[in-house]
Amino acid sequence: MRFMIIVRSIPEFEAETTPSPDPAVFDAMLQFHQELARAGVLLDASGLHPSRKGWQVLHAPQGAPRIVDGPFAEAKELIAGYTLIQVRSRDEAIEWSRRFPNPVGLGKSAVVEVRQLIDLDEIQADGPSVEAFRQMLQA
Repeated sequence: MRFMIIVRSIPEFEAETTPSPDPAVFDAMLQFHQELARAGVLLDASGLHPSRKGWQVLHAPQGAPRIVDGPFAEAKELIAGYTLIQVRSRDEAIEWSRRFPNPVGLGKSAVVEVRQLIDLDEIQADGPSVEAFRQMLQA
């Protein structure tokens, strides 16, 4: 089972011009991710640049997709970073996420969301596209 631990952004993250994390937060993140790696459950992890360096692709009912450049208004709805883990159960993912360091520093409010990734075996459809996805991901 794969889970994504999602760090929600805050206005301070969106205001950063260069990634310059608080050394104490960065050290706590390093230690936690080293534990994940030693346990063999870490698949990937990274911070994200502020939304002003990104864009959205808007799909309307008619017409071609439209590109809208950032920044985007609500920092609390944006993602600042993620950690991708693979564990045996939802309970194990909960235990790891409970230990996730506060991404904005001790004594500050933060939101860390955890979502399970959909495995292709869960998809209740067959056909050439589903099979092609399975083969592509196995390669």
